[in-house]
Amino acid sequence: MFAWRYLDDIGGELGASGRFLDRDEAERWIGETWQDLAERGVQEVVLMDERRGDRVFRMGLDGI
Repeated sequence: MFAWRYLDDIGGELGASGRFLDRDEAERWIGETWQDLAERGVQEVVLMDERRGDRVFRMGLDGI
């Protein structure tokens, strides 16, 4: 399972997405919704592999 965590400009967590069965599904979703998240004040997102408890990657939403 994968999920996105939403971060503000100082790295504080603002919330999280729903869960996705695989990484590809999670990446498709962020590609479709990043602008909405940015408009709501999300500065960065972190993709988490919830099964392993690992951070897959972190990226800023400005200029995707």
